[in-house]
Amino acid sequence: MSLSLFACSASLATGVSLIALALTGAASAQERAVTLDTLSVEGSGSGVGTGGGNGRRGPETARGPVDGYVATRSATATKTDTPIIRTPQSISVVGAEQIKAQGSQTLSEAVRYTPGIYANQFGPDTRLDWFLIRGFSATESGLFRDGLQLFQTSFANFRIDPFGAERIEVLRGPAATLFGGSPVGGLVNIVSKRPTFEPLHYLELGGGSFSQRYAAFDLGGPADESGHWFYRLTGRFQNGDAQVNFAPEDRYYIAPSFTYKPDGATTFTVLTSFQRDETGGAGQFLPYFGTVRNNASGFRIDRKLNASDPIVDRYTRNQANLGYEFEHHIDDVWTVRQNFRYSFTEVTDKRYVANGYMDASQTTLARYGFQTTPRAGIFTVDNQAEARFSDGYFGHTLLMGVDYKRYSLSDTQASTFPVPSLNILFPRYYQSAAAPTPYRVINQQLQQVGLYAQDQIALTERLTFLIGGRQDFVDNNVDDKLNPLNSTTISESAFTGRLGLIYNFDNGLAPYVTYGTSFNPTAGVLASNVPAKSGKGDQIEVGAKFQPAGWNTLFTVAAFDLVRENVLTSTIQDPFVNVQLGKVRSRGFEASAVATLAEGLNLTASYTIYGLRTIEGAATGDLSVGNVPVGIPENLASLWADYTIPVGDFKGFGFGGGVNYVGRSYADLSNTLTVPDYVTFDASVHYDYAGWRAAVNVLNIGDRRFVSSCSSPTACFYGTQRKVVASVSYKW
Repeated sequence: MSLSLFACSASLATGVSLIALALTGAASAQERAVTLDTLSVEGSGSGVGTGGGNGRRGPETARGPVDGYVATRSATATKTDTPIIRTPQSISVVGAEQIKAQGSQTLSEAVRYTPGIYANQFGPDTRLDWFLIRGFSATESGLFRDGLQLFQTSFANFRIDPFGAERIEVLRGPAATLFGGSPVGGLVNIVSKRPTFEPLHYLELGGGSFSQRYAAFDLGGPADESGHWFYRLTGRFQNGDAQVNFAPEDRYYIAPSFTYKPDGATTFTVLTSFQRDETGGAGQFLPYFGTVRNNASGFRIDRKLNASDPIVDRYTRNQANLGYEFEHHIDDVWTVRQNFRYSFTEVTDKRYVANGYMDASQTTLARYGFQTTPRAGIFTVDNQAEARFSDGYFGHTLLMGVDYKRYSLSDTQASTFPVPSLNILFPRYYQSAAAPTPYRVINQQLQQVGLYAQDQIALTERLTFLIGGRQDFVDNNVDDKLNPLNSTTISESAFTGRLGLIYNFDNGLAPYVTYGTSFNPTAGVLASNVPAKSGKGDQIEVGAKFQPAGWNTLFTVAAFDLVRENVLTSTIQDPFVNVQLGKVRSRGFEASAVATLAEGLNLTASYTIYGLRTIEGAATGDLSVGNVPVGIPENLASLWADYTIPVGDFKGFGFGGGVNYVGRSYADLSNTLTVPDYVTFDASVHYDYAGWRAAVNVLNIGDRRFVSSCSSPTACFYGTQRKVVASVSYKW
């Protein structure tokens, strides 16, 4: 389908919807209510959470708590509060209860039982979370918080503590029609905890492997007697070490928020968070021979080896988010919203980086020094108008919006060649080197304006048609301080669209088909300090969702075919420098099940298989053409079950366990070096009594030694070692 035809179709559909809206008076109130009920039942997605300290919850909303493991609604795929069973695209929701049961302390850990996504690609990195969705990186531009984007580029990273998340939603496939920038493979949207209507008091203490200790609290409820003001204060403070020597892993996170509801039609919620991270170079760049395979001397490198040096190794980050969500119901048809946030991060990252062996026996690592001190801020505002109405024939959920984002980056990167080598058998630390010399000093500003429209049309009570279109305008300016002649401004514009059709049978089966295009402006620069081209792509997806009547269960299957252009990847010579490939294609199949099978028994399972191939290289003779891109497994499977005894003498006692399978990947462009597949097991034991909860969670219980991936033959990354965390909490 050509873009011009897509644009014409979307414009025509929007025009017809607006005409229908103008004629809503022809439809009776009864017709309107019946039709709208097929699109959305209860809840408007207001900012106030429905959870309370007494355990009572109202109907689920798209931004509220998930009751158990099975979410029924989401706003990530459509920006409207829509039942998942009526959404014609793949989406998975991990609620706070599942995060807690699995003992997840990072976003990467929280999504490890979700289909289509591979997290911790570079091992348990203490700096940020890495995500591959349907074979493509979603780390740089696929991280969203409360529906607003957080760019991660040039080491100016954001990290979100999952303790502050009400739910984590993984949308697979293009979403640019609504968000104006996201990878074609999908995105991760974290929905923050919000003020609650009822009093909430929660305290938790814990600790475990690698000398970890932490304290967390979650407080909320009404702030006045009139019932107009509500608050929430969430925080978590952690002190400990990483799984490699000499690397701390300390975090200080606090998130105050409040809601003002002057009446039943208006909600104004302020969401803030502040976080400081202090850690080191836990992500090691180690050679293939010595990690995946034995080296020339016949052994493998110790997983705890720090290839950097404590004399220089340091990573600190200060980040802050300040924003609000405003929503007002004008009448039974119209609702307007404005979502705003300013996010800021500043990072200091210093280390020595391993760069392969320098001797025939492969016992000594060559190293170079690296230092970066980026600062970044992103200002985002999204204005929406939503109309739910019937034109007498069809029901409509019409969404129109305009959004604006401005990303500002100040980036300085420096290096030193060489620095003292490191013997992996007898490492000697506290070796100094010359001060790094800057090779990149740039200021970048990316501005984007987008206009979008979407209509979810109930053609019948069972058949829903979704159509959307968006026009974006982007200016990307790079000011090169070292080489002013390289300063560049790129202006781009693009139209993206999405079509979807889903049919809901009475028995709970809902087959669907969807097609979408993607346009993804890319922050950061390439090796020549020029802006990267915007990523583009398209996808067709055919699938089905099944929610049997009377079951608290959701089954999903999906087959997809997507192509992405201008894929960013690091170079073999320098893992910190990006180049852009031509085109990569991903075809595959996903299946998942999330269920509460009986009282106290929860289960989640997933399976993913896809074929990933580079179909067009960055240059003539590119070795990657026809092969699988490095570091990306094409098979994933997982199963987790948790049971709590509901009655009897052992009431409140529970246990859980999980298994994760990750298929093989490659360490080189020619696909001659294979990283083997691996299986890990998790376990949990817990006891709940009168508001108290004691739990022990173990990740990789067998302490399986494995390599998560390699981005080149000299850059491989060990996976998570056995990690035990014990906790005690009290809720009242």
